[in-house]
Amino acid sequence: MPEYACGSNSGGLTKGYDCLQGVIIKGIGGFYYVRAENGRTYECKARGIFRKENIKPIIGDRVEISRIDEEHGSIDSIFTRINSLIRPPVANIDAIVIVAAAKNPDPDFYLTDKLLLMAEIKGITPALCVNKTDLESSEKIKEVYRHSSYPVFDVCAAENLLPDGLIEFISGKTTAFAGLSGVGKSSILNLIVDNAVETGGISEKIGRGKHTTRHVELFELKSGGYVLDTPGFSAFEPDIIDAADLCGYFPEMREYSDCCRFRGCAHIAEPGCAVKEALSEGKISPERYQSYTKMYEVLKNHKKWEV
Repeated sequence: MPEYACGSNSGGLTKGYDCLQGVIIKGIGGFYYVRAENGRTYECKARGIFRKENIKPIIGDRVEISRIDEEHGSIDSIFTRINSLIRPPVANIDAIVIVAAAKNPDPDFYLTDKLLLMAEIKGITPALCVNKTDLESSEKIKEVYRHSSYPVFDVCAAENLLPDGLIEFISGKTTAFAGLSGVGKSSILNLIVDNAVETGGISEKIGRGKHTTRHVELFELKSGGYVLDTPGFSAFEPDIIDAADLCGYFPEMREYSDCCRFRGCAHIAEPGCAVKEALSEGKISPERYQSYTKMYEVLKNHKKWEV
């Protein structure tokens, strides 16, 4: 059932207009481009009732439209969102591929772990993609995430090499790509979607890519589903969870957290901590544990009323 309904659900459609369901793939200047179930894309305006109720359609929304002609329509209903992100404003993301470079720039494990945390909280299936494997082996990154259960794919966009496993992972899903500037997100997407995303060169001065993604847009895959490139993800919103719940979002840590001597163990300095014991035995990587402790401090010191 639609979450926000008007149009056909309240008798508001003009008789003779066709109703179609689809996905908002792009929004520019108050116009929304809906990829409909019939395979066509329609330029749509949202009905006035949405503005009246302070509801704004966002990219990824599953909607019902009334077709005005072969190119235009109006958005009548927005179906219940599986999930949504604030920055960028997107909805119904099934998976996220977090892109890192084996070298230039060096991996930022804390940023990667913040994105993984966001995915865990939002119920988004994550995977890691290591680009520039022609410059450096991906083994360091794979070692960090060896116990986390996240799939890791090797890519070399410079040599047009994409693993079949990555294509299989994103097929049939709405998948977001995220990561530091310069790691090659857009170059990878070009390989996946036939030059769908403009790319910029690497700045020799700072070693990062010139950011060229200007708006949020879904690109349709031949194998089914969509991929999404964005101007940047808000990776860590500290008012979403409490510090006490953080460990449950680290897959390789949560299996040990119930074995600690004390209930409510923070896994920082408490005696008899099974998580720290697993860390000392190499079952949790030091980089992942360091990310956990940094996030824990942020959450512990965050006041819910802070903006």
